[in-house]
Amino acid sequence: MPSDEPETQGAHLELLSLIEQHPEYSQRRLAQAMGISLGKAHYLLKALFDKGLVKAGNFRRSDSKLSYLYALTPAGVRHRMQLTQSFLRRKEQEFELLRAEIDRLRTALGQQAAGSRSPDTVS
Repeated sequence: MPSDEPETQGAHLELLSLIEQHPEYSQRRLAQAMGISLGKAHYLLKALFDKGLVKAGNFRRSDSKLSYLYALTPAGVRHRMQLTQSFLRRKEQEFELLRAEIDRLRTALGQQAAGSRSPDTVS
């Protein structure tokens, strides 16, 4: 799984943040919270496990079923911070590009409005 792709980085960041906030969530609940399929959540979670960023421990739920409690490893916490910094830099760059485009459009509209107000013919 190429983790340097922005889409994958975003999904990993979201999953790491969810696990940190809700370690009791099941894979199904993580998938629902992220708005993705259970299969995709499993795929993302497995990649985080394989990299040593997340670990799981067993616990008993109130209905006597065995479940997992997910936790970020120290490496997972560091990785989440790196992803957050990268994500923020990328969004700030996108914001600056959008701001420049908005300024260009406003200038173009202003010039068009000024041109349409000037009289073409004198009555």
